[in-house]
Amino acid sequence: MTSPVLELDVDPIWGDSIDWDGWAAETAAAVAAEVPEIASEDILVSVVLADDEEVHGLNRQWRGKDKPTNVLSFPMLSREELLRVAECPGAPAMLGDIIMAFGVCSREADEKSVALANHATHLLVHGLLHLVGYDHEESVEEAVAMETLETRILAGLGIPDPYGDRA
Repeated sequence: MTSPVLELDVDPIWGDSIDWDGWAAETAAAVAAEVPEIASEDILVSVVLADDEEVHGLNRQWRGKDKPTNVLSFPMLSREELLRVAECPGAPAMLGDIIMAFGVCSREADEKSVALANHATHLLVHGLLHLVGYDHEESVEEAVAMETLETRILAGLGIPDPYGDRA
């Protein structure tokens, strides 16, 4: 199974104790195993592991929310365009950008008592699913479908259900 190519830009604040390139490749492969429309090396995704200030500015500019958030996703292909990529093998297609904020991610990982790498993996899976067209803000049904898929992907990576505290 092939997977999308994730091109990383890692701010030094994220540290070097984790092989971020390996982390991204493993996560992309896990998502592609469950979401076959992105199982192609022709699909490119830019992933920026940034600081809170950068994400704050983007969140304010593009979403009108004046605060940092854990992950932002900016799709560049519609669902229909993504599905057509498979019809043109060899032609690279930029799926979109994912930007994650270190401070927010780190605080959330501490609050949940999970490793930063596991929480970052959840957020990368979440961001990739947004790029593919999944949403959790339009309806409860869509949110449940997205969370269920996230949980299945994470389980394949040996990461417990991040929504395990649901009633």
